[in-house]
Amino acid sequence: MCMVIFAPIFAICAFATCGGYYGHLRVKVDCAERRQSNLSINIDFGYPFRLHQVNFKAPLCEKNRHEVLFLEGDFSSAAQFYVTVGVFAFLYSLLATVVYIFYQKKYQENNRGPLVDFIVTVTFSFMWLVSTCTWAKGLSDIKIATDPTQVLLLISACRARENRCAANQQPLWTGLNMSVVFGFINLILWTGNIWFVVKETGWYKTGQRYPTRRASGKRASGMRQRLYSESSFDHSGEGFGQQPYRQESVSQSEQVYRQGSFNQSLVGFSLPQTQLGTPIIYGQENKPASKGPMIFVDEI
Repeated sequence: MCMVIFAPIFAICAFATCGGYYGHLRVKVDCAERRQSNLSINIDFGYPFRLHQVNFKAPLCEKNRHEVLFLEGDFSSAAQFYVTVGVFAFLYSLLATVVYIFYQKKYQENNRGPLVDFIVTVTFSFMWLVSTCTWAKGLSDIKIATDPTQVLLLISACRARENRCAANQQPLWTGLNMSVVFGFINLILWTGNIWFVVKETGWYKTGQRYPTRRASGKRASGMRQRLYSESSFDHSGEGFGQQPYRQESVSQSEQVYRQGSFNQSLVGFSLPQTQLGTPIIYGQENKPASKGPMIFVDEI
């Protein structure tokens, strides 16, 4: 959406502020002889900034003679490259707007439209970066070449101490400064639009499928580990539950063995038959051998 709305507007602002610039510079030469002075030397320059072709007349302050001087520098390549990128970006953004609105189905057919759009968007992002940086450097050189102090050094009469030279008017750089700002804005717009174009391609859609499969695989493996841990815990619990039974059986067998050995050590006492419970075993000193409940028996 940002491509459709803002890209054509800022592209127009970029190449219009650069291509439509017109600069004006005015200097004066006050000779020692007032008759030969020229207090209004106008120097005009503009796009494409071939300053070496800009000429002006300056007095020599000698016998009414004049000289034709030229500014220094040719910055047409940087300026024309910047304007060309802006014009083509504007035309493509208009074409993309028409396709997005009226040919959306054909645009998404066979994934060709998004792929072409992605390649063109990356190309224009790179072109905006190169052209804007080149034009920013060229603009700084233009400011140096058209500086009044630099222009006055070209005039021969200004080198003599008896003559006075000064600048009456300096060029305004607001428009060219804004052209550089608009260039970086276009760079941000086109670079940010790469993400939206990638989402329209098949790469983003196929990339979204794999994370879901991995997540489901992780969930399944997690469930298996949980079930395995629960089953192993149940088996270990059963083993721990059987240990008291084994200890109890061992203790019972030891008690039976001790009672049997103790019974063998008793001296010739036969146990009478009882009607209630189990008989009590008496030792030689008529003391009960084991503590427990007292049971009354019938003697025969």
